[in-house]
Amino acid sequence: MTNVNLEILKSHLWESANILRGSIDAADYKNYIFGMLFLKRLSDVFEEEAERIEKGTGNKKVAWNDPDEHEFFVPDIARWDYIKTHTQNLGEILNKANDALEESNTSTLEGVLTATDFNDKDRLPDVVLSKLIAHFSKIHLRNEDLSEPDILGRAYEYLIGQFADDAGKKGGEFYTPKEVVTLLVEILDPQERMRVCDPACGSGGMLVQSVYHLRGKGQNPKNISLFGQERNISTWAICKMNMLLHGLKDARLEKGDTLRSPKILTENGKLMEFDIVIANPPFSLKNWGYEEAQNDSYRRFRFGIPPKGYGDYAFVQHMIATLNTRGRAGVVLPHGVLFRGGAEGKIRRGILEEDLLEAVIGLPSNLFFGTGIPACLFIINKDKHKEQKGKVFFLYGANDFLEGKNQNKLRKEDIEKIVNAYREYRSIDKYCRPISLDEIRANDCNLNITRYIDVAEEEKPIDVQKVLNELNELKGERSAIEKKMKEFLKELGYRI
Repeated sequence: MTNVNLEILKSHLWESANILRGSIDAADYKNYIFGMLFLKRLSDVFEEEAERIEKGTGNKKVAWNDPDEHEFFVPDIARWDYIKTHTQNLGEILNKANDALEESNTSTLEGVLTATDFNDKDRLPDVVLSKLIAHFSKIHLRNEDLSEPDILGRAYEYLIGQFADDAGKKGGEFYTPKEVVTLLVEILDPQERMRVCDPACGSGGMLVQSVYHLRGKGQNPKNISLFGQERNISTWAICKMNMLLHGLKDARLEKGDTLRSPKILTENGKLMEFDIVIANPPFSLKNWGYEEAQNDSYRRFRFGIPPKGYGDYAFVQHMIATLNTRGRAGVVLPHGVLFRGGAEGKIRRGILEEDLLEAVIGLPSNLFFGTGIPACLFIINKDKHKEQKGKVFFLYGANDFLEGKNQNKLRKEDIEKIVNAYREYRSIDKYCRPISLDEIRANDCNLNITRYIDVAEEEKPIDVQKVLNELNELKGERSAIEKKMKEFLKELGYRI
């Protein structure tokens, strides 16, 4: 098969899910399919490079056995031609292939492929793995076979979204709907030479979209530094593969719990600072690290420690702590952060008093996998423009969306409407307006959007005279009907 286009690749990967269906949970499809895709891709590109080197140098030994000649070196037992010849103990063979790949490419692949265990015969018997291997043998993933350079990355994003849908509630743990990602990236507007970080990076969609944003503006996508941290090891591996399939091998992705143990640090052990921090952390995380926060060595929680059962403002404060002096942050949050009192109210007041909150943007309900509750965006800015100082921009975007069977969706025009209003920073009736901090203080620092944006539908004016005329007309009609009814009753012999 040559000239693999996006539709062919989408169809191929979806058929992979059909092979696995019934053997494993839908939430786990991504781990095995992406692992297989990545293994096949590395093997095909290695063979393509080796054949080119051998043809150019005439040295077969160097071409096929010298790791220095390849971006990713694939040992014999990890090459597809070796894997597809076997019919038994396939899980063990695939695991050994992944082990060998990681050992040969420790700087880029350590921990990526071995996060998925293929050697579970109860869930993945040889008959299933054999079908999967045969299926991937039908498609060639060399560079020369692909219709466009970024096709694997684009198909990868599509399948992540499909699997999130299929996985139901668990999908929200690793995937943010692409439209929400696009909106947040458009608002933050990353540029060349910036450092961008997602401290709850999931499968890496926000980092990838930041690169797409640069491409769309004609800027060099390689001239941006990407960072991320993810605590779920399987999701971290998916993120790492996502970056590599997009050609973003320099992205620094750390494993671990951002709130308990941030890993993106400077050489002297301090929190690294960024131009842009962007995230969709878990909503109202219960076990977020309340005890550890009491003695946080990085002093991230200077506005106060959030409640034990709500980790939202822990992520917000971490993001603020990792911004440089001109940095901006965008974070997806549940609406509860806007009005809950207690410790969260104190934190909210502290952020407002330092004039760090630039905008609060309300989104439609049912956009996210696993929850139907509406969310909002907090835009943090450490270097507000003069006209923004002492104000917060509120936008009510809950009414603009495409209704779907399972999830609602932001349309292109909905995203553009929000972004344009945010950039223009002006009042639009029943939609958005800048609000002074004095007005917010008068509301006890409650940020509920409908306190500041009147979204009530206006009642249509009533023409009283017209209504009276209609009433009199109806009375006349009723009187005529009653008169006719009485005549009928008299004819029938009834006394009226």
